[in-house]
Amino acid sequence: MMQQAERLDAADPLAKWRGEFLLDEGLAYLDGNSLGALPKVVPARVEEVVREEWGAQLIASWNDAGWIDLPQKVGGKIASLVGAQGHEVIAADTTSINLFKLISAALAMRPGRKQVLSEPGNFPSDLYMIEGLEAQGLAERRLAERGNIEAALDENVALLLLTHVHYKTGEMFDMARLTKAAHDVGALVVWDLSHSAGAVPVDLNGANADFAVGCGYKYLNGGPGAPAFAYVAERHQAGLQQPLSGWMGHKAPFAFVDDYQPAPGVDRLLCSTPSVIAMSALEVGVDLMAGIGMEALVEKSRALSEFTRKAMAEHVPELPCISPADPAQRGSQLSFRHQHSYQLCQALIARNVIGDFRAPDVLRVGFAPAYVRFADCARLVEELRDILDSGEWQKPEYAERGAVT
Repeated sequence: MMQQAERLDAADPLAKWRGEFLLDEGLAYLDGNSLGALPKVVPARVEEVVREEWGAQLIASWNDAGWIDLPQKVGGKIASLVGAQGHEVIAADTTSINLFKLISAALAMRPGRKQVLSEPGNFPSDLYMIEGLEAQGLAERRLAERGNIEAALDENVALLLLTHVHYKTGEMFDMARLTKAAHDVGALVVWDLSHSAGAVPVDLNGANADFAVGCGYKYLNGGPGAPAFAYVAERHQAGLQQPLSGWMGHKAPFAFVDDYQPAPGVDRLLCSTPSVIAMSALEVGVDLMAGIGMEALVEKSRALSEFTRKAMAEHVPELPCISPADPAQRGSQLSFRHQHSYQLCQALIARNVIGDFRAPDVLRVGFAPAYVRFADCARLVEELRDILDSGEWQKPEYAERGAVT
């Protein structure tokens, strides 16, 4: 298995890109679906922003260094990775905050309807945001199992809110089909792309999507807590009324008038002053992904996950895969079920093979194609086999849980 992995790595056209990231040679980092690796040029870029733009140029950098335009600039670059036009995407705030904005805006565009349809087991923040609006009397949360979503769509639904790639299983929705199904009953759709952007094919315009959100710290490698992004289809921008009417979303923020007037286009989704240091780091990660290109990223992602899925089935059958067998129907990740997944994950981490655990019993590994090697995947399988055979996972320290799993 390792010999096959090494042959695949030797023939990998993306192999050179691993050198663009700060990763130890002996590290098998399979958690880029949770936190992307650090691009090597980020520290120098952040130092430039801090020492030169902030330290030397001070407030002049809002104009001279283009700080004020970073949300539009970075958003436009992300647009190329998700099948959108540059003026339809803005980088701002967090995924949760952008969800709140867009759920509220969509509800306002469908007067007389309050239902927001999603699925049980969706990423918690998505469901919690609906719940928060429900507590204010603005929304009604309705959940339907994944296979029953289309049947649940009716004239009472204002908005369908789904995560394109499920965070736990990796199963991927058919975006175009479900968007059409929602439109057929007069509903709008918000797609959460947090586990999609930069790793799987996304064509928001081709799917006739209405709205989307996503985070910057997974496959876009923007750093922990990196700014998120939001997409609003051009056809909806003029009528969009977002509830967080902060000054940066005003059409003339430096006019300092008392009454709010929304900025034109997607800029009205802005709220607060952009986080310049974080946005500058995110831009580096986005540039790297755009430089590689989505077609190449997707091709390698699927090759990595298929290599791993087959190897795990052959060598570690005790951990059944709960992700779809067809790589075209899943994200850039695989999830495996075991009663002691948490302990197994900790034992792997102790051996420098980094995945993560999702309650109650899922061991999850991600394949960030810019830097993951086939040899990393082979190590996962070999180390896990040895951990199971030796019983090493039973060490008491591996059962101790930290705040973050």
